This record gives sequence, C-alpha cells and structure tokens, in this order.
Amino acid sequence: MPFSTILVSQDQGIATISLNRPEKLNAMNELMTAELVEVVDEIAGDDSVRVVVLTGTGRAFCAGADIGRGEGRELVLDESNPENIRRGLNASAPFFSYKLQQLEKPTIAMVNGPAVGAGFGWAEACDIRIGSEKSRFRVAFTTIGLVPGTGDAWLLPRIVGVAKAAELLYTGDFVDGEEAYRIGLLNRFVPHEKLEEETYTFARRLAMNPPVSLRLNKILLYRGLNTNFATALDMVAAYQAIAINTQDHQEGLAAFREKRQPQFTGR
Repeated sequence: MPFSTILVSQDQGIATISLNRPEKLNAMNELMTAELVEVVDEIAGDDSVRVVVLTGTGRAFCAGADIGRGEGRELVLDESNPENIRRGLNASAPFFSYKLQQLEKPTIAMVNGPAVGAGFGWAEACDIRIGSEKSRFRVAFTTIGLVPGTGDAWLLPRIVGVAKAAELLYTGDFVDGEEAYRIGLLNRFVPHEKLEEETYTFARRLAMNPPVSLRLNKILLYRGLNTNFATALDMVAAYQAIAINTQDHQEGLAAFREKRQPQFTGR
C-alpha cells in the first residue's frame, strides 16, 4: 500500500525503506513512525523479502524528531508494563527500533547523511551499517535533557564497546563517517558516490544465501548476547536440526559437489 512519509520498493529479494521527508532532513513525526512499524510487519510476513535496506531520501538519513512541531519530546514507557508502550509517537519510535532489531531477516542501514537522535537509534538497530564521508552520527538526547528513546543505551555498547558508548551518550558529540568506521559503528566506509552501489552489492550477496539459515543465524546472534555459552550451544543444536532438514541445505551440498552457484528457495 502507498505511504505518505516513507518510500518502499523491492527488487531481487531486497526491500528498501526510504525515510521520505527530505525538506525536514527526514525528521520523524507521528505518521512516519507509525508507517515504519506497519511496513516492517508487512516485510516480516513476506517470504519474497530476504534482506532489508533502510535509508533516507535527500541529504540526510534522519535528523531525529521533528522538534519544531513539538514531536518526540516524551520518550517514556509505561513503567507498570514495559511492553505496553504508550500510544502515539512515543510508542512508534522505540517500537520501530525493537521491530527492526527483532526482524528475522538481515537489515542494512545505508547512512547517506546525518543520523541524529532517533535516526541514530534506527541505524544502530540494523545489523549492518554502511556509510560515507557524508555520514554523521549523534545521540543528541542528553543535550536537550533527555535519555535516548530508541535503544541507544542498549544497542551502542554492543556495537562500539561500553567506554566509547559512554562517551557518546554522555557528550552528545557528533561522530563523522571516518571515525564511525574506525570505532566499529560503520561496517563499511565507502566514497559517497559509490554508497548505493556498494550497499546493494552487499545486500544482493546476502540475498543469495539460504533464507532459513540467515534467519536462524540472526536469532542465534542476538539471543547469544544475553545468554551463557552452554545455553547458546543448546540453541545451536536445535537450530542445526532445523537447518539440516531444509531443501536449501541439500541444494548447497549439491552445488558444492557440482561446482556451480546454488539456487536457494527458502525451503
């Protein structure tokens, strides 16, 4: 279905979600965050989508909340039930981070410009981040007397380590693309004119892999961050039993023996 604040396209198993308020540097409003949650739900149930790319139109990834309109000021949860996030914008912004991080498909943030506030959190919620000399990152919430509302305090230390995360959370300093790559915030740092080409080359590479295996690997990756090694190995054994019985596993073995490119179907 058509959306008002985002663009959605699909090609070769890759779904692209583009934040589309370029005149506002893709600053989020209530409608945008609600549409983002809706489209991730649609993608989660679409087996034709194997990889998701999140980016922005124009010269920014996302400038955070549209504060000029009073959006995004009250980023809090219902303390009586942390899963019952209050309705409205304050529900959608963190909920999109959660949905994106929990999506059982590889996600790539193509950071085409500034990623500030919620935009930074949404980039962090993706599995992979690819940027250029025009990429800039800033937590921003501390400088306006708030705490990060889209998961930065949980996501950032898992990406760059606790000490660097503390520095960025406490200061609200900008990080440019080159520094972001150096500290591990960006997986790849490429010339801006090649950003789209490099991102989709990588996305197509992922999309060629067996979807079931990708899904199980992502689940193991994130659940493993919050469990002990013995439990993680138990999960590996259970998921390997699933993977070994797929048609894609048989196709992978056959392609290896026949020295050809495998054709995975997701079965």
